[in-house]
Amino acid sequence: MTEKILQAALSLSFILVGLSLLMIVWRFLRGPTLADRVVALDTLTAAAMGLIALVAIRSGFSLFVDIAVVLGLVGFLATVAFARFLLMRGAEDERPAQPQRRKGRRR
Repeated sequence: MTEKILQAALSLSFILVGLSLLMIVWRFLRGPTLADRVVALDTLTAAAMGLIALVAIRSGFSLFVDIAVVLGLVGFLATVAFARFLLMRGAEDERPAQPQRRKGRRR
């Protein structure tokens, strides 16, 4: 009885994670700004970690959990790098303009 419930829960989880992966990819391709795409990539990493965890549960092979942890670390570093890139890009865009000199006589 417990095995049937576990298999049903795993099947439903695979369907839901697969659906979420499709929606995340759609947001990544559609997202109008770079920030939307960065958030989509971060969410894609989290969903992929969930998918790997589900595969680990179904197969009983615990090495998949280590792979999910490494993927999480790489995803975190990628998100930090993208955030830093966006921060630097925003700093360049918001650089104050040089003050204009007035033409006329000096007193």
